[in-house]
Amino acid sequence: MGALAKADPGELAEHWAGLSELPGWQRLRAPEAGMVMTRGRIGGDGQRFNLGEVTVTRCTVRITDGAEQGLTGHAYVMGRDNTHAERAAVLDALLQEASWAARLERTVIRPLLAAATARRTAAARKAGATKVNFTTVTRGED
Repeated sequence: MGALAKADPGELAEHWAGLSELPGWQRLRAPEAGMVMTRGRIGGDGQRFNLGEVTVTRCTVRITDGAEQGLTGHAYVMGRDNTHAERAAVLDALLQEASWAARLERTVIRPLLAAATARRTAAARKAGATKVNFTTVTRGED
């Protein structure tokens, strides 16, 4: 679910377009945006503090057709992209069915994870290029 929620909406749309024979679904909770308080920790593992609010969109769907009928999927995605939230919820529901899970893992999840890893690597490489090493020169007065 993390791969779907954190995916670039454009990349998810590309993989979505490649899926054929998707069953029908109905919205149990239409996509709606709201705010969520994010928390941080001092030093990464210290005392908790409220960092600030972020916008999230949530959606809940139920599959209405085929062997997957009755499966329910939920999604929360950062931002206000209703389509992203709905697609993630549909895929969450389908991931509960073994035959769909294997297919989606191969055609959607792994490529999204690979793209996210590539983005993180590129960002780390870009940040690494700006790294400055400082050395201290001892003055001779001592």
